[in-house]
Amino acid sequence: MGKVRVAGFAVSVDGFGAGAEQSLENPLGKRGQELHNWFYPTQTFRSMFGKEGETEGADACFAKASAEGFGAFILGRNMFGPVRGEWPDEEWKGWWGDDPPYHAPTFILTHHARAPIVMEGGTTFYFVTEGIESALAQAKAAGGDLDVKIGGGVSTVRQYLLAGAIDELHLAVSPVLLGQGESLFAGIDLPGLGYRVTEVVPTERATHLVLTR
Repeated sequence: MGKVRVAGFAVSVDGFGAGAEQSLENPLGKRGQELHNWFYPTQTFRSMFGKEGETEGADACFAKASAEGFGAFILGRNMFGPVRGEWPDEEWKGWWGDDPPYHAPTFILTHHARAPIVMEGGTTFYFVTEGIESALAQAKAAGGDLDVKIGGGVSTVRQYLLAGAIDELHLAVSPVLLGQGESLFAGIDLPGLGYRVTEVVPTERATHLVLTR
């Protein structure tokens, strides 16, 4: 059985994992895209668009590690799209087009049922209405010996942290102050939950921290 990991999760210096007011125009909230400036130049990101990018350096290595070794993914509904409440139709299939970057079973936390969506490249979206424990059990079963990635957003990571389900977190602390948005660790006692910092790697674009439980 693999680990449950958060990887490549960008946060601001003041602790926000997303900006305020997520929308179709601002999927990561206002100024949220600035958190990922470390990621955009890497080969891992640019290859999604058929382009070449950085393959060396700490940013590139952490980016690559954040996309490999996973047999299943878990996302909150806000990570899947801006639609709220009941699904009005079957039209919305995620932010990523016909070939999402997951290439594995991907479980979406939601209060509103929907049939699975089979996408190109091996991604199938499953919509889980029974809560985080059910989603994790399904993801572990689907992932086999590979790891399960808790892909976000902030609320989803917080729920799995408080449940004691995450084995390792890789955070990319970007040199950005958002001032407002979704706080990742507010009210969470990480040492009390058993986490400690096991790796620190600074670059020009981010400080990479690995927290292990």
